[in-house]
This record gives sequence, C-alpha cells and structure tokens, in this order.
Amino acid sequence: MSKGYDPAREGAEMAFDGRMSYGDYLQLDRILGAQKPLSSAHDELLFIIQHQTSELWMRLAIHEIRSAMLAIHEDRLQPAFKMLTRVARIFEQLNSAWDVLRTMTPSEYTLFRDALGQSSGFQSYQYRAIEFLVGNRNAAMLGPHAHRPDLSAMLEEILARPSLYDEALLLLGRNGFDIGADARRSDWRATHDESDAVLAAWKAVYAHPEHHWMLYELAEKLVDFEDYFRRWRFNHVTTVERIIGLKRGTGGTGGVSYLRRMLDVVLFPELWKVRTVL
Repeated sequence: MSKGYDPAREGAEMAFDGRMSYGDYLQLDRILGAQKPLSSAHDELLFIIQHQTSELWMRLAIHEIRSAMLAIHEDRLQPAFKMLTRVARIFEQLNSAWDVLRTMTPSEYTLFRDALGQSSGFQSYQYRAIEFLVGNRNAAMLGPHAHRPDLSAMLEEILARPSLYDEALLLLGRNGFDIGADARRSDWRATHDESDAVLAAWKAVYAHPEHHWMLYELAEKLVDFEDYFRRWRFNHVTTVERIIGLKRGTGGTGGVSYLRRMLDVVLFPELWKVRTVL
C-alpha cells in the first residue's frame, strides 16, 4: 500500500455518524467490554477470553446441531450434511483454543484461581445443551442449572425430544431397517441403549454403501463429529492436568479424574462398534 493511500478515493465508506458501522453491527462495545478480570494477574484476561470465545463457538454449534436434527427429521439430508460438517469444524476450532490456554503455567494460574470462586466450565449450560442434543442424556447433570429456571426449562425441552442420534436411528427406521426398541420409544430423556438391532442396521449400510449412500454419508458425518468431540475432551484433560495437576476443580469435581471419566462416554456406540463387526 502506497504512502498516503486514501480508501475513500475508491468509494470506501468513511463517515458513520448515524449509520451502521462494523462495530455497531457486531456490537463490539458490548463484546469487548465483557471481560472483567477480578484480579491483577496478567493471565486472567487470557483465561476469560478463551472461555468466552469457546462459548460463542458453542452457541453456533447448538444452532447448527438443532438445524441438522430438523433437517434429518424432514428427510433433508444434504443440508444436514453441510451443518454437521460445520459442527465438526467448530470443534476443530475449539480444539485449537486449548493450545493458547496451555501457554499459561501453573504458577500463573495460581495468581488468580481463587478469584474464580466456585465457577467452573463444568457448569457451562451450553456444553450441557450440546451433550443433551447429541445424545448423552444424564439427567443428574441438570443439577448445576437448577438455580436458573430459564436454563432448566431450556434443557428439559431438549430432553423431551429425540436427540441427534435418535433422529438418525428413526431415519434408519423410515428407510426400512429394523431398529428394535428405538422404533417404539416415546420417552427421550434417557441415553440410547446400545442395541444389536441398530448395530445390524448400520452393518447393512456399511456393507453396501452404494445402495445406502445417504445413510452411509450421514453415519460418517456423525463419526466425524464425535471424532473431533473426543479430541476436544482429551485436550481438555491434558490442558487441565498441565495447569493444575490432580487438584480438585474449582466447581468441586475431581478435576482431571472427572474429565478422564468423560473420555469413556461414547455418543454413537453402534457406529464405532460396526467397524469391528463389519
């Protein structure tokens, strides 16, 4: 760019008195004014921004998952594929965020940890919504949100309807596959129980993908998402252990021990098991 270049000469808008600007549209004053460190520690701003941006990405993930579920319910699979691909990329982005947080050392975190009180990522209602939406439905996890009737109602609304995986199984049923007891479910609050019938249905899809291409592609989109979701959980464990070791979490969980248990949760069990039995 040459010295003294004036964008206005090419038609760039330069005056925004009474007109919408970039900052107005994105409400940047509100967003950039939402970081309120409670200590003088240099790294607290990093901690706040990492978690706030993660929550923004999770908000988008919820939007895309809900839309994908509706598309599957209405047999509009092509849009669902696009949305699920985007969700996987969102979790790829969330994975990268841990790399930034891991630049903070235990000594640096100790300088402001007490300022967090009992707050913890364990209490993220958006993360809880994502887990409930995709199928990990542990009603005990409603507890941390009981003090907010609006959040409890939102999460209960999710539990009252089929999950993302439930919608995929119902799609199998609509396409002539026997999905066993899942075809007769009316109570969606519980996590789907692994089923031999569902495994057999996915095995038939994977055995002849050329005959069941749309179902085959949906299955792989779900596996893509869970792959990135597992990596996000693993990176969470690694980051926490790197920064606090085996201390208890600020929210009262076992910290690393709790997060390691979460690594054993499988969202779409038959889609992973089919690889063994195929």
